[in-house]
Amino acid sequence: MNHSTILKMAPEEFEGGTAIACVILGLAFLVGAPGNLLVIWTILRHVKQRSHTVVLILHLAAADLLVLITLPLWIYSLVHTWVFGDVLCQALVYIVNVCMYGSIFFITLMGVERFLAICHPFWMMRRMTKRIMNMCPVFLWLLAFLLGLPALLTRPSDESEEPELCFIRQYNSVTEQIILFCLEILGGFVIPFIIITICYCLVAAQLRRMSYSSKQKSMILVHAVVIAFTLCWLPYHVINTIDLVCGEECVSTDVVFSTGALACISSSVNPLLYAFFARNLRGSLEESRLVRLFQEIATQTNRLRELVVQQQTGQRAVDTQVGLSKVVS
Repeated sequence: MNHSTILKMAPEEFEGGTAIACVILGLAFLVGAPGNLLVIWTILRHVKQRSHTVVLILHLAAADLLVLITLPLWIYSLVHTWVFGDVLCQALVYIVNVCMYGSIFFITLMGVERFLAICHPFWMMRRMTKRIMNMCPVFLWLLAFLLGLPALLTRPSDESEEPELCFIRQYNSVTEQIILFCLEILGGFVIPFIIITICYCLVAAQLRRMSYSSKQKSMILVHAVVIAFTLCWLPYHVINTIDLVCGEECVSTDVVFSTGALACISSSVNPLLYAFFARNLRGSLEESRLVRLFQEIATQTNRLRELVVQQQTGQRAVDTQVGLSKVVS
């Protein structure tokens, strides 16, 4: 990630900004870390029949948790300075980059899976075996690890007149900065966002053709996760673009700070969404509302796919009968 845009101010210039940063990151950690741990524990311990969407939610929670457990170190370095060494700094920058790519990849795969299940159910049943479905998250993690490697080419700011800050990154050349920026914004946002948009537009069109109207929480929840990620990361990438094109003088430090903090908040949003959508679900002592929500997610896409298969099978039978009638006549 281009961390040079998260904080670009001398310590004496943002004492109030430091306090706000610590509060935001502290709240994100206090809410998001236990929230994502609860999601992981609930799925692993209580959800026996896990659809691929639930598995992706599990991986998404793991990626968010990895980011959140680094926040105490970022908070300490905001209040004081980075004292943990270059190796740990590079490792944390790499982890945050990998998790950024992983999160958007898992959200994108949710959209692709829903598109295939609803728009091409026969192809999905023939080609997407359980083994292939299980390998998809592994492949996405490997891709995220690979795309995170360029972040290791940058180095922490080492200007002698200022305290060392890990999240202020220096590049070896302008060309390197442009290449890494394009990789981040295209691979980590633009291309996945285009894929997600196309998939959900085609799914919506298919459901309209079926005269299907659903207000099920599971479908709305997946859309909410996509929207939350977009709202958290879009300002960050926009400010990065402006900053790269016209320099620091075009963007105020308050805006830079706000978008960086918003990007960090994205890792703690999803557990709140799960809790919100599960609030009205009934659960027994052995079965919490969160478990019920994940169980509904596990069955909702399958029900939709079965409905599409029934309609398409019936339409094919009608078309075949019409064709035979024409031949006979």
